[in-house]
Amino acid sequence: MVYENIVALCKERGISIARLEKECGLGNATIRGWQNGSPTLKCLIEVAHYFGVSLDELVLGKRGKKK
Repeated sequence: MVYENIVALCKERGISIARLEKECGLGNATIRGWQNGSPTLKCLIEVAHYFGVSLDELVLGKRGKKK
């Protein structure tokens, strides 16, 4: 789910996954690896900060906004 949410945020912002990885200081194909693996909290924080979203929104998507 995290990977799909990141892909959606990239599409909304008109950037590629590769650009996101570079601008967040992540290695090449790091985010693509999250399709089958788990990201570290540090990486999630970097990506959430880049997009200006909460960790809940990044991880849970729109469902994270509901209370």
